[in-house]
Formats: sequence, C-alpha cells, structure tokens
Amino acid sequence: MWKITLLAPQYPDGVQMHIYINKIGGKTPGTLQNVNILNHYIGMKKITPESIPELKYMPPIVIFYIITAFIVGIFNKKWMYWAWLISLILVLSIGLYDFYLWEYDYGHSLDPKAPMKFEGASFQPPLIGRKEIINFTAISLPHIGGYFLGLSIMLGMVATYLKSKKIKA
Repeated sequence: MWKITLLAPQYPDGVQMHIYINKIGGKTPGTLQNVNILNHYIGMKKITPESIPELKYMPPIVIFYIITAFIVGIFNKKWMYWAWLISLILVLSIGLYDFYLWEYDYGHSLDPKAPMKFEGASFQPPLIGRKEIINFTAISLPHIGGYFLGLSIMLGMVATYLKSKKIKA
C-alpha cells in the first residue's frame, strides 16, 4: 500500500520499508530490523507490526469494499454508487489521517535516554512526499496497492458520474 524510502550517504541504494494492508516489511528481508536499529539511536519506538491494530482490520475492510463494489454493480442503483464512493473516500481519508498520527507519534515521542539527541528535531517522515531529516532523505509515497486504491476511486467516480448522467437523460 505504501513505501517509505530512507536515503543517506551510508545507504546509497536506500532502505525501503513497505507497508502492506496486513504487514510491514521491506525490499530486503532484514529491512524492518535495520529501520528499528536506526530508530533506536535517535530514541524512536521499535516498529512492531503485532502492536499495530490497523494491520489486523484493514484486510476485512478491503474485502468489504471489493464485495460491495460487485453488489453495487449488480443492483445498479444511483444511491448505491454514491454511498459506495463517498464511504470509500471517507474511510481512506480516515486511514491517511491515522497513518499521519502514527508517523507523528513515532517521529515525536522519542526516548530521552536515546544514544543520540538532536535538539528540536522531528523525525517524522512526510505523509506524502520528500523530507530531509538530519542526514537522511525520507520519501513517502503510495506503492502498488495504494495506486490501485486510487484507481478504484477514479473508476468509482466515473461509474457514479455515468450512472447519474444516465438517469438525468
């Protein structure tokens, strides 16, 4: 769904953390462990997928929207198109806000006993885009699943528009 890449002189190819709907991993098997080691030095909490409840309830939400999309297509009612589209956009907006809150918490709730301290620094990666954090460049963007989700919204908008236009004609 999402990819956060950390670039630094010591990591010229970058460290890529991949966030799926049900797990967190990376481009290589030890990515999460490497990110946790880097985070330890500045006092960030360890990222433990088991402690992130969203990774447990996101798969049923995705399945729900896939199934209801088929149901909307079968019943073919204008109000159902609108309900599906608006609720999907609302749920995705809440999801992005929740992701922002997680990033904020991890980037600002630092252990005061951390080996390295940077007065006034925030280690929160950007929600979307690029940000310089000390000697790292953090790039946070949707990944394949995120783009498919965006495509789903666009197709939902087209279907809703066409259904609304057909009824008016």
